[in-house]
Amino acid sequence: MAEQRHRVVVVGAGFGGLFATKALRNAPVDITLINSTSHHLFQPLLYQVATGILSEGEIAPPIREVLKRQKNVSVLLGTVTAIDAEARTVAVAAPGITYTVGYDTLIVAAGASQSYFGNDNFAEHAPGMKSIDDALELRGRIFGAFELAELETDPAAIERWLTFVVVGAGPTGVEMAGQIAELAHRHLPGQYRNINPRQARIILIDALPTVLSTFGNHLSTQALRQLHRLGVEVELGTKVVDVDETGIEVETNGGRRRIESMTKMWAAGVAAPALARQIAEATGAKTDRAGRIEVNPDCTVPGHPEIFAVGDMMALDQLPGVAQVAIQSGRHAAGQIKRRLAGEPAGQPFEYHDKGSLATISRFHAVASVGRLHFAGLLGWLLWLVVHLLYLVGFKNRVTAVMHWFVSFIGRGRSERVATFQQVYARRAMREYQHKLP
Repeated sequence: MAEQRHRVVVVGAGFGGLFATKALRNAPVDITLINSTSHHLFQPLLYQVATGILSEGEIAPPIREVLKRQKNVSVLLGTVTAIDAEARTVAVAAPGITYTVGYDTLIVAAGASQSYFGNDNFAEHAPGMKSIDDALELRGRIFGAFELAELETDPAAIERWLTFVVVGAGPTGVEMAGQIAELAHRHLPGQYRNINPRQARIILIDALPTVLSTFGNHLSTQALRQLHRLGVEVELGTKVVDVDETGIEVETNGGRRRIESMTKMWAAGVAAPALARQIAEATGAKTDRAGRIEVNPDCTVPGHPEIFAVGDMMALDQLPGVAQVAIQSGRHAAGQIKRRLAGEPAGQPFEYHDKGSLATISRFHAVASVGRLHFAGLLGWLLWLVVHLLYLVGFKNRVTAVMHWFVSFIGRGRSERVATFQQVYARRAMREYQHKLP
C-alpha cells in the first residue's frame, strides 16, 4: 500500500491562498483548496467593475483554470464553518451539502470582510466592496441612479438620485469617487435628455483628517487636489452615524446633519471573517481588535505549528491588509512546509518586503509610494498600470483589460454598463441564503 502523502488544506483562493498553493507546485504534498466561490478575485480592481470599466470575468478567473496544470491540487467549493484542531479536520458547507476534510497542515487565507464598526444594518443601504456580488450591485445602483433621475420631475428627487456618497477615503474610496466623477462629468453627458449628469454630486467622507492617510502628507495632498479638480466634494473629520434608504446622517465638530442620497457606498474599515474567531476558539489563540489571529513570527498559530494564518487573517507586526502581505506570507507558509518535509530547520520569521502603495485617482493620474520614492500624476498612473497588469492572472485577462482601459481612458465609453434588477436587489436573497448555512 502506497504511503499517504502530506495533506495540505488551503482555505481561501485570494492572493494568500493562491500564491501558497502555487508555491507548493513541486512539493510532495496533496493540496485541497477550499473557497467559497469558484473564482480567484483580483480585489484591487473591483471598483472598475462597479463603474463599468471592466467585466467581472477579467478580474475573477476560474480557480480551476488558473491551477489546471498543477496536478497535486484539488479545488472544492464551500465555506469552512468549523475547525477541529485536535482531529485536524475542517467542516465545510456548500449549497445543499456539508462535508469534512482532514489535513496535516492547514493554511488559512480567508481574507477580510467589510466592517461597519458595529452598524451592520448600514450594509443594506451602503454596500461594501469585497466581492463580485458587491461590485455588480453597486454597478446596478450607480447606473440605475442616472436612469431613475431621468424619469423624475421633482428637482429634489433628481438631486437625491444624482448625489453619490462614498464612505472611506482610503485607496478603494478614493478610486471609487474618482471614477464616479469621471463617469458623471466625462462619459455620460449628452446621453440623457431631462438631466445633466454633470450636475451629479460625488461626496467622499472620512472620519480621519486626510485622504490616503497611509501614503504620507505629500501624496495625500496631491490626491486631494486631484479629487477637487474632478469635482469631488471631500468631507474629512466627518463621522457617519446613520444610513437609510434615502440618505446618510453625519456628525462633525459643527454638529449633526443629513445628506440626501439614494446611492451610498461603504469603503471604510475591514475586519477578519468569522472563521478567524472560530480558529481562535478552537486553538486558544488571541485575536486583535479587528478579529485577526495573533500569530507567531513564522505565521503559525501559537501552540499549533500545523496551522498557518496568512494575509488579512493574521495580526503580525502591524502589517497592513494589502495584497503584497498576503502574497508574501502565503509563499512564506509554503516555504516552511517544504523545509519541514525536507527535514530542514523551520520556524524562520516572516519578513515583509514593502513594494509600495498605489492608488489611481482618475485617468492618467495616480499616486504611488515606493520606498523613498513618491510619484503623482501621469508617472504614478503608468506605474499603477504596469503593476496591475503584472498581477492580473491570465494572459487573456491582461489583453482584454488593456482593451477596456483604452476604451475608457482614451475614449469616452464604458464597456460594461449592463445593470439588472437582479444585481441591485440580490443582496436580500443572498442574506437569506447565508442565514440557512449551518
